[in-house]
Amino acid sequence: MSKWFTIDQIDKDTFIISEYRHWEETHCYLINGSERSLLIDTGLGICNIYEEVKKLTDKPITAVATHIHWDHIGGHGYFPDFFAHEAELNWLNGEFPLSMEQIKGMVVDRCTLPEGYDVDNYEFFQGTPTRVLKDGDEIDIGGRCIKVLHTPGHSPGHMCFWEEARKYLFTGDLVYKDTLFAYYPSTDPQAYLDSLEKIAALPVERVFPAHHSLDIQPEILLRMQNAFRALKSEGKLHHGSGVFDYGDWAVWL
Repeated sequence: MSKWFTIDQIDKDTFIISEYRHWEETHCYLINGSERSLLIDTGLGICNIYEEVKKLTDKPITAVATHIHWDHIGGHGYFPDFFAHEAELNWLNGEFPLSMEQIKGMVVDRCTLPEGYDVDNYEFFQGTPTRVLKDGDEIDIGGRCIKVLHTPGHSPGHMCFWEEARKYLFTGDLVYKDTLFAYYPSTDPQAYLDSLEKIAALPVERVFPAHHSLDIQPEILLRMQNAFRALKSEGKLHHGSGVFDYGDWAVWL
Protein backbone atom coordinates (compact mmCIF):
# COMPACT_ATOMS: atom_id res chain seq x y z
CA MET A 1 0.00 0.00 0.00
CA SER A 2 2.85 2.41 0.79
CA LYS A 3 4.03 2.27 -2.82
CA TRP A 4 0.86 4.07 -3.85
CA PHE A 5 2.40 7.42 -2.88
CA THR A 6 5.56 9.09 -4.18
CA ILE A 7 7.19 11.77 -2.03
CA ASP A 8 9.19 14.70 -3.45
CA GLN A 9 10.72 17.57 -1.51
CA ILE A 10 10.41 21.19 -2.66
CA ASP A 11 12.43 22.72 0.17
CA LYS A 12 13.28 21.79 3.74
CA ASP A 13 9.69 22.15 4.94
CA THR A 14 7.52 21.69 1.83
CA PHE A 15 6.69 18.31 0.28
CA ILE A 16 4.76 16.84 -2.64
CA ILE A 17 2.76 13.65 -2.09
CA SER A 18 1.80 12.18 -5.47
CA GLU A 19 -0.44 9.37 -6.69
CA TYR A 20 1.22 8.38 -9.97
CA ARG A 21 -0.45 4.96 -10.20
CA HIS A 22 -3.77 6.61 -11.03
CA TRP A 23 -4.39 8.26 -14.42
CA GLU A 24 -5.09 11.61 -12.77
CA GLU A 25 -1.61 11.69 -11.20
CA THR A 26 -2.85 13.77 -8.30
CA HIS A 27 -0.42 15.89 -6.27
CA CYS A 28 -1.00 16.96 -2.67
CA TYR A 29 1.25 19.48 -0.93
CA LEU A 30 2.39 19.47 2.70
CA ILE A 31 3.47 22.89 4.00
CA ASN A 32 5.14 22.77 7.39
CA GLY A 33 5.13 25.85 9.61
CA SER A 34 6.56 26.36 13.07
CA GLU A 35 3.16 25.86 14.72
CA ARG A 36 1.07 23.80 12.28
CA SER A 37 1.21 21.95 9.01
CA LEU A 38 -1.14 22.61 6.10
CA LEU A 39 -2.02 19.80 3.68
CA ILE A 40 -3.33 21.14 0.38
CA ASP A 41 -5.63 18.40 -0.99
CA THR A 42 -5.80 14.87 0.39
CA GLY A 43 -5.88 12.88 -2.84
CA LEU A 44 -8.12 10.09 -4.02
CA GLY A 45 -8.55 8.25 -0.76
CA ILE A 46 -7.53 4.90 -2.23
CA CYS A 47 -4.70 4.59 0.32
CA ASN A 48 -4.09 6.25 3.67
CA ILE A 49 -2.34 9.57 3.02
CA TYR A 50 -2.15 10.28 6.76
CA GLU A 51 0.42 7.50 7.13
CA GLU A 52 2.68 9.38 4.70
CA VAL A 53 2.03 12.86 6.14
CA LYS A 54 2.90 11.91 9.71
CA LYS A 55 6.37 10.84 8.53
CA LEU A 56 6.97 14.40 7.33
CA THR A 57 5.68 16.49 10.23
CA ASP A 58 5.19 16.31 14.00
CA LYS A 59 2.91 19.37 14.03
CA PRO A 60 -0.91 19.45 14.14
CA ILE A 61 -2.25 19.13 10.59
CA THR A 62 -4.97 21.14 8.88
CA ALA A 63 -6.28 19.93 5.52
CA VAL A 64 -7.59 22.28 2.88
CA ALA A 65 -8.86 21.24 -0.55
CA THR A 66 -8.44 23.34 -3.65
CA HIS A 67 -12.01 22.19 -4.39
CA ILE A 68 -14.51 19.55 -3.36
CA HIS A 69 -13.93 16.86 -6.00
CA TRP A 70 -13.37 13.17 -5.08
CA ASP A 71 -9.71 13.23 -6.16
CA HIS A 72 -8.92 16.14 -3.84
CA ILE A 73 -10.86 15.22 -0.67
CA GLY A 74 -10.44 11.44 -0.67
CA GLY A 75 -8.27 11.48 2.46
CA HIS A 76 -10.17 14.17 4.35
CA GLY A 77 -11.55 11.61 6.79
CA TYR A 78 -8.11 11.36 8.39
CA PHE A 79 -8.03 15.10 9.13
CA PRO A 80 -10.85 16.33 11.38
CA ASP A 81 -9.44 19.88 11.15
CA PHE A 82 -10.17 20.94 7.58
CA PHE A 83 -11.09 24.16 5.75
CA ALA A 84 -13.36 24.62 2.72
CA HIS A 85 -14.66 27.47 0.57
CA GLU A 86 -18.10 28.83 1.28
CA ALA A 87 -19.30 28.19 -2.30
CA GLU A 88 -18.93 24.41 -2.04
CA LEU A 89 -20.29 23.63 1.41
CA ASN A 90 -23.35 22.01 -0.19
CA TRP A 91 -21.06 19.47 -1.91
CA LEU A 92 -19.89 18.41 1.55
CA ASN A 93 -23.51 17.93 2.57
CA GLY A 94 -24.98 15.52 0.05
CA GLU A 95 -25.45 17.77 -2.97
CA PHE A 96 -22.49 16.80 -5.18
CA PRO A 97 -23.79 16.64 -8.79
CA LEU A 98 -22.40 13.17 -9.65
CA SER A 99 -23.63 9.82 -8.38
CA MET A 100 -21.46 7.46 -6.34
CA GLU A 101 -21.45 5.00 -9.24
CA GLN A 102 -20.02 7.67 -11.56
CA ILE A 103 -17.37 8.59 -8.99
CA LYS A 104 -16.40 4.94 -8.40
CA GLY A 105 -16.05 4.48 -12.15
CA MET A 106 -13.50 7.30 -12.30
CA VAL A 107 -11.66 5.99 -9.23
CA VAL A 108 -10.97 2.62 -10.86
CA ASP A 109 -10.48 3.91 -14.42
CA ARG A 110 -7.00 3.54 -15.95
CA CYS A 111 -5.04 2.80 -12.80
CA THR A 112 -3.22 0.02 -10.98
CA LEU A 113 -5.19 -0.45 -7.79
CA PRO A 114 -3.51 -1.88 -4.68
CA GLU A 115 -3.96 -5.63 -4.26
CA GLY A 116 -7.17 -6.40 -2.44
CA TYR A 117 -8.64 -2.92 -2.87
CA ASP A 118 -12.47 -2.96 -3.02
CA VAL A 119 -13.94 0.11 -4.73
CA ASP A 120 -17.38 -0.82 -3.39
CA ASN A 121 -16.17 0.53 -0.05
CA TYR A 122 -15.24 3.89 -1.56
CA GLU A 123 -17.05 6.87 -0.07
CA PHE A 124 -17.33 10.51 -1.10
CA PHE A 125 -16.24 12.50 1.95
CA GLN A 126 -18.91 14.51 3.72
CA GLY A 127 -18.43 16.80 6.68
CA THR A 128 -18.46 20.24 8.24
CA PRO A 129 -15.26 22.31 7.97
CA THR A 130 -13.66 23.85 11.03
CA ARG A 131 -13.20 27.08 9.06
CA VAL A 132 -15.07 28.44 6.04
CA LEU A 133 -12.80 30.32 3.64
CA LYS A 134 -13.36 33.23 1.28
CA ASP A 135 -11.20 35.17 -1.15
CA GLY A 136 -8.36 37.05 0.52
CA ASP A 137 -8.31 35.02 3.74
CA GLU A 138 -4.92 34.11 5.16
CA ILE A 139 -3.85 30.84 6.76
CA ASP A 140 -1.03 31.40 9.28
CA ILE A 141 0.78 28.20 10.24
CA GLY A 142 3.65 29.83 12.10
CA GLY A 143 6.39 31.56 10.11
CA ARG A 144 4.50 30.93 6.88
CA CYS A 145 1.39 32.69 5.64
CA ILE A 146 -0.72 31.23 2.84
CA LYS A 147 -3.24 33.48 1.08
CA VAL A 148 -6.54 32.14 -0.24
CA LEU A 149 -7.41 33.13 -3.80
CA HIS A 150 -10.95 32.28 -4.86
CA THR A 151 -10.46 31.11 -8.45
CA PRO A 152 -13.74 29.67 -9.78
CA GLY A 153 -14.07 28.24 -13.26
CA HIS A 154 -13.24 24.57 -12.83
CA SER A 155 -15.64 24.54 -9.87
CA PRO A 156 -17.63 27.22 -7.98
CA GLY A 157 -15.44 27.28 -4.87
CA HIS A 158 -12.08 26.46 -6.42
CA MET A 159 -9.13 28.05 -4.61
CA CYS A 160 -5.49 28.63 -5.44
CA PHE A 161 -3.05 29.19 -2.58
CA TRP A 162 -0.37 31.88 -2.74
CA GLU A 163 2.69 31.99 -0.50
CA GLU A 164 4.03 35.43 -1.28
CA ALA A 165 7.22 35.09 0.77
CA ARG A 166 8.44 32.16 -1.33
CA LYS A 167 6.55 33.11 -4.53
CA TYR A 168 4.86 29.69 -4.52
CA LEU A 169 1.49 29.30 -6.24
CA PHE A 170 -0.52 26.12 -5.69
CA THR A 171 -2.95 26.04 -8.60
CA GLY A 172 -5.18 23.02 -8.01
CA ASP A 173 -7.14 22.17 -11.16
CA LEU A 174 -7.10 25.70 -12.55
CA VAL A 175 -3.64 25.27 -14.11
CA TYR A 176 -1.78 22.09 -15.06
CA LYS A 177 -0.26 20.49 -18.15
CA ASP A 178 -2.84 18.27 -19.88
CA THR A 179 -6.52 18.84 -20.64
CA LEU A 180 -8.22 21.37 -18.38
CA PHE A 181 -11.86 20.54 -17.70
CA ALA A 182 -14.36 23.38 -18.11
CA TYR A 183 -17.28 21.55 -19.72
CA TYR A 184 -19.16 20.19 -16.70
CA PRO A 185 -22.40 22.06 -15.85
CA SER A 186 -20.73 23.13 -12.58
CA THR A 187 -17.87 24.81 -14.48
CA ASP A 188 -17.86 28.39 -15.76
CA PRO A 189 -15.59 29.28 -18.72
CA GLN A 190 -15.88 33.05 -18.20
CA ALA A 191 -15.07 32.72 -14.51
CA TYR A 192 -12.12 30.53 -15.55
CA LEU A 193 -10.71 33.43 -17.58
CA ASP A 194 -11.28 35.86 -14.70
CA SER A 195 -9.38 33.51 -12.38
CA LEU A 196 -6.48 33.19 -14.83
CA GLU A 197 -6.33 36.98 -15.01
CA LYS A 198 -6.07 37.10 -11.22
CA ILE A 199 -3.20 34.63 -10.86
CA ALA A 200 -1.30 35.75 -13.99
CA ALA A 201 -0.85 39.15 -12.32
CA LEU A 202 1.11 37.65 -9.42
CA PRO A 203 4.96 37.59 -9.29
CA VAL A 204 5.00 33.78 -9.29
CA GLU A 205 8.32 31.93 -9.33
CA ARG A 206 7.12 28.36 -8.72
CA VAL A 207 3.88 26.77 -9.95
CA PHE A 208 2.60 23.65 -8.20
CA PRO A 209 -0.34 21.98 -10.01
CA ALA A 210 -2.69 19.32 -8.68
CA HIS A 211 -2.16 16.92 -11.60
CA HIS A 212 0.34 15.51 -14.05
CA SER A 213 3.75 17.03 -14.86
CA LEU A 214 5.59 18.96 -12.18
CA ASP A 215 7.81 20.44 -14.88
CA ILE A 216 5.72 23.56 -15.20
CA GLN A 217 6.94 27.16 -15.38
CA PRO A 218 5.19 30.43 -14.46
CA GLU A 219 5.08 31.51 -18.11
CA ILE A 220 2.23 29.05 -18.64
CA LEU A 221 -0.03 31.35 -16.62
CA LEU A 222 0.28 34.07 -19.27
CA ARG A 223 -0.10 31.59 -22.12
CA MET A 224 -3.31 30.24 -20.64
CA GLN A 225 -4.61 33.72 -19.95
CA ASN A 226 -3.94 34.80 -23.54
CA ALA A 227 -5.51 31.64 -24.97
CA PHE A 228 -8.69 32.14 -22.94
CA ARG A 229 -8.78 35.81 -23.99
CA ALA A 230 -8.56 34.73 -27.63
CA LEU A 231 -11.34 32.17 -27.19
CA LYS A 232 -13.52 34.89 -25.71
CA SER A 233 -12.83 37.31 -28.56
CA GLU A 234 -13.69 34.56 -31.04
CA GLY A 235 -16.98 33.84 -29.29
CA LYS A 236 -15.86 30.36 -28.23
CA LEU A 237 -15.55 30.76 -24.47
CA HIS A 238 -18.67 28.78 -23.62
CA HIS A 239 -19.81 25.25 -22.92
CA GLY A 240 -20.03 23.00 -25.95
CA SER A 241 -17.49 24.80 -28.12
CA GLY A 242 -15.09 21.83 -28.05
CA VAL A 243 -11.51 20.94 -27.15
CA PHE A 244 -8.72 23.40 -27.93
CA ASP A 245 -5.15 22.08 -27.97
CA TYR A 246 -2.18 24.34 -27.24
CA GLY A 247 0.61 21.77 -27.29
CA ASP A 248 1.55 21.10 -23.67
CA TRP A 249 -1.99 21.82 -22.46
CA ALA A 250 -5.55 21.90 -23.74
CA VAL A 251 -8.98 22.97 -22.56
CA TRP A 252 -12.29 21.15 -22.94
CA LEU A 253 -15.18 23.62 -22.98
